[in-house]
Amino acid sequence: MQGAKSDHTKTEFLVIAAPDLNAARQEWLGSLRNSRRLADHTLDAYERDTRQFLQFMTGHLSQPPALKDVSGLRVADLRSYLASRRNDGAGARTLGRGLAGVRSLLRYLEKQGLANAAGASAIRAPRQPKSLPKPLTADAALRVVQAQQQLAEEPWIAARNAAVLTLLYGCGLRISEALALTPDTVADPTARSLTILGKGGKSRMVPLLPVVHNAIADYRKLCPYVLGNSAPLFRGAKGGPLQAGIIQREMQKMRSALNLPETATPHALRHSFATHLLARGGDLRTIQELLGHASLSTTQVYTGVDTDRLLEIYDRAHPRA
Repeated sequence: MQGAKSDHTKTEFLVIAAPDLNAARQEWLGSLRNSRRLADHTLDAYERDTRQFLQFMTGHLSQPPALKDVSGLRVADLRSYLASRRNDGAGARTLGRGLAGVRSLLRYLEKQGLANAAGASAIRAPRQPKSLPKPLTADAALRVVQAQQQLAEEPWIAARNAAVLTLLYGCGLRISEALALTPDTVADPTARSLTILGKGGKSRMVPLLPVVHNAIADYRKLCPYVLGNSAPLFRGAKGGPLQAGIIQREMQKMRSALNLPETATPHALRHSFATHLLARGGDLRTIQELLGHASLSTTQVYTGVDTDRLLEIYDRAHPRA
């Protein structure tokens, strides 16, 4: 048995598997990191999910699994794994993500001539609940991003929170994308756009409104720490990189103070960005590009647009309609 090591977390995990399967799994993780350039949190999830699968297989087989044990996995084996995870309290989203990780591993092994992924391809993922975050009203979103509405006692922390939330609503960023910014990426106060490196290492361009520039400038004036050009722009109270959980907790406090619904989260501001653009005449293709979605269907679901609305847009806009 060997420890699985993630280059980006430097965390050691004990993997219950025979040496041949463990080595093949490490090669797969390396290919995801170096060739496919998956985001760190996605790599962490795939590592964790396949580790849990191998732990299940150890109990299922009464011994650590080897390559020969996964070379022809049956649908029944995978159903047993999902049933075990469900009995442990895993929901549909967790089960679906876990199955995706196992499928990815098996397909990699199949390409290497080491396994048959037919069983993993044949099994259906659990039906996913439709629980997208609901958008805030335009009035509520504008209140949330104001510095004077922030509940932090330290003025610089209130300005920091407002700047992060303004990036989510004003640019449609994911919270991880906002927290990955460095001072040099927003150094030009006249810049009208910002290049963001999103999921899968794909870059996209988003608008930089004056209100976003102003919010960042207010934070930088008050921040007590030296902000080096390539260091994280947003800092925690002790000067380290700001963690997403802190902004999520601050938003939770604001829900009560501003009488907002439970669905008001940082990610709901990104959802609000897209929904409010669409409501004011923005087209789906442009919104897709601004959000960094790979397919238009993802944007359609994300913005809560029904099929009739989608067809109406195409009927009105297509030259041959």
